[in-house]
Amino acid sequence: MQKIVFSGVQPSGMLTLGNYLGAIRQFVALQDEADQAYYCVVDLHATTVRHDPKTLRDYTLMVSKLYLASGIDPNRATIFVQSHVPEHAELAWLLQCVARTGELSRMTQFKEKGGDKETVSVGLYTYPVLMAADILLYQTTHVPVGEDQKQHLELTRDLAERFNRDYGEVFRLPETIIPDVGSRIMSLDDPTKKMSKSNPSEMGRIHLLDPDDIIEKKIMRAVTDSENVIRYDPEKKPGVSNLLAILALVRGEHPEVLAEAFSGQGYGALKRSVADAVLEVLRPIKERYEHLTDEETLKILREGADRAQAIARKTYREAAQAFGYICRESS
Repeated sequence: MQKIVFSGVQPSGMLTLGNYLGAIRQFVALQDEADQAYYCVVDLHATTVRHDPKTLRDYTLMVSKLYLASGIDPNRATIFVQSHVPEHAELAWLLQCVARTGELSRMTQFKEKGGDKETVSVGLYTYPVLMAADILLYQTTHVPVGEDQKQHLELTRDLAERFNRDYGEVFRLPETIIPDVGSRIMSLDDPTKKMSKSNPSEMGRIHLLDPDDIIEKKIMRAVTDSENVIRYDPEKKPGVSNLLAILALVRGEHPEVLAEAFSGQGYGALKRSVADAVLEVLRPIKERYEHLTDEETLKILREGADRAQAIARKTYREAAQAFGYICRESS
């Protein structure tokens, strides 16, 4: 069976070091391992909360450029924008008719973002179903995600199994790929929380396009603890462990091995090493980003959408016919 990879990033803010280490760098590696790789800029997901239309367009182009600058090759992977392939929304509706309100109400991310607010959008509530449609459209076998998305992948499998049981075998059941280290890079100013582009504190996150001096300042001011002992212990020493995890991912080593190497040294030495390593890994990405034009990027996105839609249309038609819809003949 072919290995087919799908994943995506929301254009809902400036991408962070967490997005790169936890997701995008994995995308780059998987494009060589997979028979097919689809990397989507999931703009439909970015509109489940209030947004500025111009900012959304700007961020969509920015994420696309950062995909390319980070090493995703359009000759080896399909890069496209979610809204450019209407089958994502069409299959999402079909799967909404299969999903249950109880299982959507139990989604952790909906509880965190929506809670009991009366003003929360229906789109935020059905977000996991759209995510399931994204994945199932391409007969995906493997999905690289962070630990916080694991529940959504479980729902995707549940919906696929339910559909296959009730209407006929259409969808493959995808497996998750979650790295042992780095699936959740934590905030620099509050290491008990995930580094997020939506965090109101600028000091908690490193943007991929931050100037070098800003990156250095943020890392050198990262929250640690008063013990001044370097040990990898995410529960008891979250700040120090987060710095070790970042350094481990950048260097391709294990955080516990790095902790031993820094034994007897102070937090300043660790922060200095983390800053140097992060600057080194981000510098070529920023340089490539600056050389990418809007026209070049948009051309790649159009070509990617055409390739993606050819697959998505086939899967959607098969699912729709199994569901009982009369499908118009393709042109």
